[in-house]
Amino acid sequence: MTRIIRIYTDFSRVNIFLGLLLFLFLNSSLRAQEFAIGADLSFLKAAEEKGFQFKEDGKAKPGLEIFKDHGYNWIRLRLFHTPTELPNDLEYTIALAQEAKKLGFKLLLNFHYSDTWADPAKQYLPKAWEGKSHHELVSAVREYTRDVMLRFDAEGVPPDMVQPGNEVINGMLWPDGKLPENWDNFAELLQAAIIGVIAGSQDNPRPQIMIHIDQGGNKANTAYFFDKIKEYRVPFDVIGQSYYPWWHGSLLDLRENMIFMAKEYKKPIMLVEVAYCAEPAEYTTKPGPFPETPEGQKEFLEEVTRIVLDTPDNLGVGIMWWEPATAGLGNVGARDFFDEEGNVLPVINVFDKYIRY
Repeated sequence: MTRIIRIYTDFSRVNIFLGLLLFLFLNSSLRAQEFAIGADLSFLKAAEEKGFQFKEDGKAKPGLEIFKDHGYNWIRLRLFHTPTELPNDLEYTIALAQEAKKLGFKLLLNFHYSDTWADPAKQYLPKAWEGKSHHELVSAVREYTRDVMLRFDAEGVPPDMVQPGNEVINGMLWPDGKLPENWDNFAELLQAAIIGVIAGSQDNPRPQIMIHIDQGGNKANTAYFFDKIKEYRVPFDVIGQSYYPWWHGSLLDLRENMIFMAKEYKKPIMLVEVAYCAEPAEYTTKPGPFPETPEGQKEFLEEVTRIVLDTPDNLGVGIMWWEPATAGLGNVGARDFFDEEGNVLPVINVFDKYIRY
């Protein structure tokens, strides 16, 4: 396969090659999909390095161990190209992945393709890629992705799943890959990233590819985006969605969209970013679905878990909380699982009933 990739050095409009890639996805034997109980813990290592102690029952404990002891089996880590203010560069991310893998976590690697946050409102080019033509950006994405994957493999932590881009409902690598005006460019950038993942996986089982958008409760926008992905024959394995109720609709909207995605696309679906606040933050002027209290936060995750587990054909395959361990990096986030003293909140117990016997 690596040889094939090298032959097609200018692959962006080679339909035969993309057809072959799609064939490989449809016919590869991926590992059985366990239910992913996960969290984006990209800041946890930085908090502990600053001396913050995460605690359970009043006793200090490594943060990763707290999550592991309560059924968490996946860790999601973001990667920035060359960050200047945030810690999430290649060396930091590999080191945190190594700590997680030692405890048995599976790894979802989240490429932002930026030096800072990439999301629906912003997708900044890495400084190193500024001024490149579209063709040069395609090559840069493919080669960078391949080299990162090779490095993770060399360090003994090959990812189990990869996100090429973060919340890409409006594209990535703006302005070249901005949507809706540049679908051709965006599709080629996404295909380049996927080829880079495969080229860098070497002899490891191919990691699953997740395409991630932020439309958990919006069926119309989800259909628009993934219908276009099908039209461009972008091969992938897992649909990733963000779901924050104050932005993305009611719990009934989420349920309706989970049913729609399962029946329409017949692919595993993961809520790869969910969160709710343990103190008043998002619902200060209107009522929320649950109180913004530690107990309300727990009730929210319990209800979302039920919705995911009830997805038709068992295609709801996981939930990941977004950034539950930012304590120690300034103000404690309202969505954290820990209070200002580092004590873990009741939400940590949500999955205990599913894993203990």
